[in-house]
Amino acid sequence: MTRFRFELTGGDPASGARLGRLHTAHGVVETPVFMPVGTLGTVKGLTPAQLEEIGASIILGNTYHLYLRPGMEVVSALGGLHKMAAWPHPILTDSGGYQVFSLRHRAKIEEHGVTFASHIDGTPHLLTPEDAIGIQETLGSDIMMAFDECPPAGAHTRVVTRAMERTSRWARRCIDARTREDNALFGIVQGGIDAELRRRSAADLTSLPFDGFALGGLSVGESRDATWASVGAAAPLLPADKPRYLMGVGTPEDLLVCTGLGVDMFDCVLPTRHARNARIMTADGDFNLRNARFRLDDRPLSPGCGCYACQHFSRGYLRHLHKANEVLFNTLASLHNVYYLLDLMRGARAAIAAGTFVDYQRELLARRAASAALTEDAPTA
Repeated sequence: MTRFRFELTGGDPASGARLGRLHTAHGVVETPVFMPVGTLGTVKGLTPAQLEEIGASIILGNTYHLYLRPGMEVVSALGGLHKMAAWPHPILTDSGGYQVFSLRHRAKIEEHGVTFASHIDGTPHLLTPEDAIGIQETLGSDIMMAFDECPPAGAHTRVVTRAMERTSRWARRCIDARTREDNALFGIVQGGIDAELRRRSAADLTSLPFDGFALGGLSVGESRDATWASVGAAAPLLPADKPRYLMGVGTPEDLLVCTGLGVDMFDCVLPTRHARNARIMTADGDFNLRNARFRLDDRPLSPGCGCYACQHFSRGYLRHLHKANEVLFNTLASLHNVYYLLDLMRGARAAIAAGTFVDYQRELLARRAASAALTEDAPTA
């Protein structure tokens, strides 16, 4: 039986950036890493073969959504999430805590768990910390997340404190609920943007036998500067010999800055969501392909990019596909955006190994800042 193990292999002497390896039952993941999100057991628009081709080594699934549809009976009958989704590589599953936050108008949070109405058909359900672990073990994920409570940005200190303290109590119940030894369980540090609450949460959770730690409750409405400040204060509080995961944060700027703050793992729906809305991510800034100025543009989405879309198609053709509502557009744009973030992290790993990460970070942040005007909308006729 392959047990989860994290190996710290290096670091950048001029920053907090780290190199590491996650050893899982379904393969090794080099960190720092961006993890494409496959909420329902699929990264939207992309096949497993395409993900493998562009270098994805780990993807995400979601406990809440897979529990509701297709349901654990179906997942079990089809051999677990890896077999069902034809993804033989590592999978991390979110516990459903974020969905409790994002769908909180349908939920009632109490000490025993969360009662909620399904967003699909309105049927009532109860999700407890024990349920969250049981569902994730049924899914067969390589990395499970503890069930947590994520307060909204701007919540009163007493609300954030209550959520942080409940997250700690639920963390213990998640540990007690484990029945498998071939996967990992990560704890989630809460506390909003309050440095003292983050410190208290980190101190409590790191006293427990988790295999890794996540920073949750960020990028939920607070400013980017507040996110980065919170990560900078909290990441050093986590054990150096265990992986550090920043949940749901995934702009290129976030990845570059927070890698330098010592984060090892990132995920976000942003690249595929942007793609479906014709927003293209590049090293020289993001741009909206709907804009009329791209109608006759024969350049690739990003000159020099190695993805299939950039190697074969022009901006003008891809804009035509989008305007014509052709399904192929979503695939090609998603392929490009996900490739871009995976390649960004490949470059980060190489720079950390070479001791040049600060230069790499500075150059790419400057390029994107200089091209910020490209994100402005223009006529789309």
